[in-house]
Amino acid sequence: MTLWNNDIEIQFFTEALKNFASPEQLFYNLQGGYFAYVPKGSDAEGQTLQSRNALIGQFTEKWCKTLFEPIAKELDLHAVNSVVCDELGLSRQSSADLAFCTTNNTVQKPENIKLLFEIKMSVVSNYKFIHPNKVEYVGDYKQHKGNPSLLRSDSMLKAIGKSINVRVSGIASTKIPIVVLGNSPITDSYIKKVDFLKTSGVIQGFWSLNPNPTNADYVKNTPKFGFQTILDKKQLYDNCKELVINDMNYFSSMISKLKLGEIIRIASQEATDIAKAEKFLTLIRS
Repeated sequence: MTLWNNDIEIQFFTEALKNFASPEQLFYNLQGGYFAYVPKGSDAEGQTLQSRNALIGQFTEKWCKTLFEPIAKELDLHAVNSVVCDELGLSRQSSADLAFCTTNNTVQKPENIKLLFEIKMSVVSNYKFIHPNKVEYVGDYKQHKGNPSLLRSDSMLKAIGKSINVRVSGIASTKIPIVVLGNSPITDSYIKKVDFLKTSGVIQGFWSLNPNPTNADYVKNTPKFGFQTILDKKQLYDNCKELVINDMNYFSSMISKLKLGEIIRIASQEATDIAKAEKFLTLIRS
């Protein structure tokens, strides 16, 4: 299984056309032909294409599971789609797109979930459909009018909102890392935001699984690696392993310096670094 590329996007269109979708569900029907996105310099002719979203969503969730399954297995875990956990605010209507779990079940207990993934992937480049069944590459995302994957502000906001919803669900969420998966770069306006989300512990990273989205310049990594472009499977494995094996704890508060100093003073009296950390976490949450 390779990382995301143009061939996989063509595979999505080919399979969708072969099995269940019409060209009108997948492409804009423009004067110049059927296009995945409206090319720059062209007019959308009043069309908005929404029907493709659910199809590419299903495709990318299954694709990610296949990509991550060997990594989960190496870590003695299971890669599971559509994970439900009421204690984390993950309902059947708003389940986790993918998770690493100790059991291969859709309904999970918080302690069995070791890593959560929110998937925000889409068709990135532009393609033209030629009857009866040919799909050919037209150009990268800089050559069309669409904002795919993590380049969409609403996708970023939805991913952040869902992650915060998990974080504020209660104490059970504090040990579970959260990663947002995409297949595009991010915009410059989100560079500081994703780094702050990572350093503050809300989200452990935004990862693009597309190592070559364009030949032009783009944001490959942010200064504090809140966003990373994954270049190979070893980097992906190492990132996952680090999040799973480290005994991480999320904590947040807004208290006075006097109270914070008191907590630090009490915690520092413990004998070991681990004991100090546990005492600090207990006091900060009390």
